[in-house]
Amino acid sequence: MPSALSIRFDIDQVNCVCGCKTLAKLRCARQLQGMVPAMFAPFPFAGHELLLGAGRALYWPAERALLVADLHLEKASWFAVRGQMLPPYDSRDTLERLADAVKQTGARRVITLGDNFHDDAGALRLDAHCTGMLEALTRALDWVWITGNHDEALPRGFGGTILPELEIGGITLRHEARTGETRPELSGHYHPKMRMTVRNRHIARPCAVLGRGEAGGERMILPAFGALTGGMDAGAPEIVAALQPAGQIEALIPARGQMARFPLWRAAA
Repeated sequence: MPSALSIRFDIDQVNCVCGCKTLAKLRCARQLQGMVPAMFAPFPFAGHELLLGAGRALYWPAERALLVADLHLEKASWFAVRGQMLPPYDSRDTLERLADAVKQTGARRVITLGDNFHDDAGALRLDAHCTGMLEALTRALDWVWITGNHDEALPRGFGGTILPELEIGGITLRHEARTGETRPELSGHYHPKMRMTVRNRHIARPCAVLGRGEAGGERMILPAFGALTGGMDAGAPEIVAALQPAGQIEALIPARGQMARFPLWRAAA
C-alpha cells in the first residue's frame, strides 16, 4: 500500500505556461488532453471539452480540474456501527483511486460533488492512513468540497474550501440535479448504472447520464466514485425527472478512449 506521502505526485511534470489568453489556453488544454491516458474518453459539454474516465472521474482539461461525485467515505464503518460487518477498506480504496486519477491527469484542482462522507460523523471514523492521504491531497491541490445530503455538516479539519455549489465557465456544479434547471449543470447523487444483457449475461456498469434540452442546454449526472456505493438504473424515473426539461437523455460509458452512448429517454414528438 502506498504511504500518505507517496501521493505527493509529480504535478510539475504536466506543467505548462497558462498565463495566456483564450487561443493559447485552448492549445494548452489540447496538449494536456494528449497526456491523459486512453482510459479517459473526450466529449463536448456546454461549449467545453471534458473527459470521462473508466474509473468514474471527470477531467476538465481547460481548468485542470478533476471532478468526482459521491465518495461516501467511511460507509463500511457506518454499517459496522449498526451491526452489519463489511470489509473496512472502502475509504482507502476510494482515496487511492482518487490519487491515481490525479496522477494520470495532472489535475491541479479537485472538486467533489457532495456525499463526500457517508454521514456527518464519518470523518471521525477515518483511520490514520486515510486521514494522512486525505490531508496530503488537500494540501497539494486546490480542493473544493461541495456538500451533499449525507454530509451537510462537513468538517473543516481536512482543508479545502466547502461550498453548497459552484459555477465555473458557465457550468453549475452541485450535488443533486435541480429539476427545472435550464443552465448547464454537473451533479451526482443518483449513482447511475447502465444495466444491459450481453450474450445472455446481465451486466451493470457505472455511467454518466446526459440530458439535452430542446434548446440545446446540457446537464449531466456523474457516476458515483466511491468504492462502496451501489447504483440506480440509469433510466430510472427519478433520474429522468431530475434532468427535466430535456429533449433526450442518454447514458455515457467510456471504453478504450471512445465514448459509448446508450439512449435512455426521448421526449414525445
